[in-house]
Amino acid sequence: MVLNNIEKLLEKYNNAETSLAEEAQLRAYFESDDVAPHLEHYKPMFLYFSQSQQEQYTKDVPLKPKRTKLYQWISVAAVAVLMLGIFIPNWGGETDPWEKYTAEEQQLYLETKAALAMLSDKFNDGTSSINALDLASENFNVGLNKASHIAEFSETTNKLLKN
Repeated sequence: MVLNNIEKLLEKYNNAETSLAEEAQLRAYFESDDVAPHLEHYKPMFLYFSQSQQEQYTKDVPLKPKRTKLYQWISVAAVAVLMLGIFIPNWGGETDPWEKYTAEEQQLYLETKAALAMLSDKFNDGTSSINALDLASENFNVGLNKASHIAEFSETTNKLLKN
């Protein structure tokens, strides 16, 4: 009767359906010396569970992280570099950026800017033409899709007429 009960508990244990009390019964059975021979292969597993339950972690866990002085100085240096990077470019005062270029360089810049604006305008016109071709391609694909429906209808009518 006891062996039959243990086998039922083992089946429930393998299906993960046992309660803690039933697992305690299984552990107590396999810790005893009178384990049935066909259940001997379960004994090391339950003995391991009993032994591992008694183990304790005895090493101290440090609660405060160790911060070195180097880490603090690196963060101070990073803030200083960021502050210098923000303030140095604005340090010279308000000057006209065109003053450092000659009149010829300024004229070349304005001509180049006009040429690039014209090129951009022409490029945008070409892009709109390509968009029209894309629209035509989409309409062509819709037509092909509808034509495939006609082909399916034709096949179906041919099958009906043959039968």
